Amino acid sequence: MTRPKNKTLATWLTFLGGPLGLHRFYLKGFGDLLGWMLPIPTALGLYGVERVQRFGQDDQWSWLLIPMLGFTIAACALMAIIYGLMTPEKWNARFNPQLDPEAAPGQTNWFTVIGMSVSLLVGTAVLMASLAFSFQRYFEYQIEEGRKMSQ
Repeated sequence: MTRPKNKTLATWLTFLGGPLGLHRFYLKGFGDLLGWMLPIPTALGLYGVERVQRFGQDDQWSWLLIPMLGFTIAACALMAIIYGLMTPEKWNARFNPQLDPEAAPGQTNWFTVIGMSVSLLVGTAVLMASLAFSFQRYFEYQIEEGRKMSQ
């Protein structure tokens, strides 16, 4: 018999370690393909941050790579909120089918609510910052290209 999966722990693992796939490994085991793939966009995004530090903000590859990190973090934050909002019946039916639908691992407590709140705050901020960075750099590039064409 497998150990019951706790909703609060899954919420926090998704928020804190989601970009590395930790929540997927906790919930589905080490055979989960998406869990192994999640570190790829995370690493590419971190490489984009490193490129900005090395080459400056005019580096076009960073415009593509940095949002990968931001979108991965934002998606994991959204998944943490979804896990936290699941009813105990739905949680236990999905992740603890051997338990009673009202069993304790599927219950929501204050730590779950705090995890969802922090996920909402950080996920939204990261998503908006990623979009702002990418769009600003893209439009600045378009203006520069327009100036080159007009000369």
